[in-house]
Amino acid sequence: MRVAFPRARALALAKTPSDRARASSSSRALASRRDPRARFAAAAGAREPTRRDASARAREPTRRVEDAEDANARRIASAGSVRLVQWYPGHIARAERLLKAQLKGVDAVLEVRDARLPLATSHPEIASWCGDKMRIVVLNRADMVSDGERARWVSHLKREGETRVVLTDARAGKGTRRVKEMAMEMSEEINAKRAAKGLLPRPVRAAVVGYPNVGKSALINRLVGKAACASAPRPGVTRDLRWVRIGGDLDLLDAPGVLPARMHDQRAASRLAMANDIGEASYIASSMAAAMIEELKRLPTWKSIRPGIIKRFKDERVDDMTGEEFVQYFADKTCGGDVERAGTRMLNDFRGGHIGNFCLELPPSADGS
Repeated sequence: MRVAFPRARALALAKTPSDRARASSSSRALASRRDPRARFAAAAGAREPTRRDASARAREPTRRVEDAEDANARRIASAGSVRLVQWYPGHIARAERLLKAQLKGVDAVLEVRDARLPLATSHPEIASWCGDKMRIVVLNRADMVSDGERARWVSHLKREGETRVVLTDARAGKGTRRVKEMAMEMSEEINAKRAAKGLLPRPVRAAVVGYPNVGKSALINRLVGKAACASAPRPGVTRDLRWVRIGGDLDLLDAPGVLPARMHDQRAASRLAMANDIGEASYIASSMAAAMIEELKRLPTWKSIRPGIIKRFKDERVDDMTGEEFVQYFADKTCGGDVERAGTRMLNDFRGGHIGNFCLELPPSADGS
C-alpha cells in the first residue's frame, strides 16, 4: 500500500482551493517547528526557500558577504540592514501641519532628543522650521548613557553652534530645573527686546518639539510640576497640540512627536526602533533584536558593552554568533524557541538599561562617520 507524506496526503484530501491553501500553510508551519532556522525565517516573514539542483546552485552568484575573509566583514555588511515598514500615521501628518503653523508664532523652541541617539532623533526639518528663533537642545534620558558619552555629545553640539544644551532625565526630574532656568532667561531676553521697541512684556511662547517617545510630555510635566500632559513610555501618546503655562512668564506648546515623511537612512531608522522611538508596527522584534546585536558589535565602545550582554543573556559566545544566531539561541534557551518573544525581551532589556548605559551612536568626530 502506498503511504503519502503528511503534506501530500492533506493536499490530496483537500477539495477546494481554500482547503488546499490551508493544508499547505499547515505543512509549512510543521516544517518550521522542526527546523530552528526555518522558525526564524518564518518569524521574519521570509518565504520558504525552493529546491534547486546542484548545477543551478553552482551557477548562482555568490553573495558578497559570503566572500568576505572574516566574520567581522559579514557583520558589517548585515548590520542595520533591516528594512522598516514606513511608519507615518495620519495623526503625525496632521500634527506636523499644525506644528509648522504654530511655529510661525512662537518665540523659542525646545528640541528634545534621545541622548542615546542624538543625531537620529534630530528632525532634518527643525532648523528650517525654526529659522532664527532661540532654541534649547534637550538631551533626555541622559541617565542611560555613560558620563564620557554625555560630555562628548555636549561638546560636539556646542561646536556645531548649539549654544544652549541641557542633559535631562525627565522621568526622574533631573536636569529639568536647568531647562526652566534657560527658558526663563530666554523669556527675559525676548521681553527686553520687546521693551526696546516700546512693546509691553508678555508671556513668552515656546514650542516643545521632537520625535515620538523622546520624553517631551514628561519634560513639560516636570516643568509645570503636575501631570499636565499625557505621558507614557511608547510612541504616539500625544495626538494634539496643547498649550501649558509655566508661572506667568512662559507658555509651552506640547506637540505630538513628528517623524520625517520618509526615512532615507535605514540604519538610523533601525536605531530609532531599537530605542523605542518609533512605533512597534514598523518592525519585527526578532529581526530588530538581531540588528541590535550587530549594531552594538560595530560600536567603538563594544568592549565595554560586551560584559553587560554576557551577564544579561548568560552566554559568552556572542562574538562568535551572528545577531540572528544569537536571537535564535536565546529563544531556544529561554522562550521555547519563540524568536519574537525573545526579540521583544532583548529589546526591552536594552530600553530598560539592563545591559548597560551607552549610546547607540557617537559624535561624528569620534566614530569616523
